[in-house]
Amino acid sequence: MTKNIVILISGTGSNMTAIVNAAASGRWAQRFDARVAAVVSNREEAEGLAFARDHGIATEVVRHRDFGTREAFDAALARAIDAHQPTLVVLAGFMRILTPGFVAHYEGRLLNVHPSLLPAFPGLDTHRRAIEAGCRVAGATVHQVTAQLDHGPILAQAVVPVLPDDTPQSLAARVLTQEHATYPRAIEALLANPNGVAAKLSRA
Repeated sequence: MTKNIVILISGTGSNMTAIVNAAASGRWAQRFDARVAAVVSNREEAEGLAFARDHGIATEVVRHRDFGTREAFDAALARAIDAHQPTLVVLAGFMRILTPGFVAHYEGRLLNVHPSLLPAFPGLDTHRRAIEAGCRVAGATVHQVTAQLDHGPILAQAVVPVLPDDTPQSLAARVLTQEHATYPRAIEALLANPNGVAAKLSRA
């Protein structure tokens, strides 16, 4: 049975683009019988939707503004996702806090990339906080999503140096390049070994 990947985005979808490109160059369809089946956004103006359509990937918009509660939105979002029978649901810049019920529905199948070396600096403003803390290194973490924000099992990490003249913006750009490399590798590892992936640490 084909392993369908559904990617959720809210904006440019640069990590989504990296995953789609990796799926093509890594021949995921041939090697793992896997494909990016759909890209779903909560914003119709999300730039990444055009890239997905241009690559023949199904797209759908479920606008959070159309729902009175977070639970109602998540229920509609889950219906849209489940229509594609997902093996993995991949958060790629999806700017919504998900309800525990949604997370439980996709337990073990829901992935995220966070711009810090978890468990350090969960939540927002990770780059500013890393610089202010005097960190010598920063990085990105791919993890399974659980009900506790940014605390799921770690699948992969990548490390970058924090330079003396770094700003939050310059550090964010350096970390993002590693997100683009690490996220597809973590997904490929899961496709190759769905029963468990050891955490990996790479240095850039």
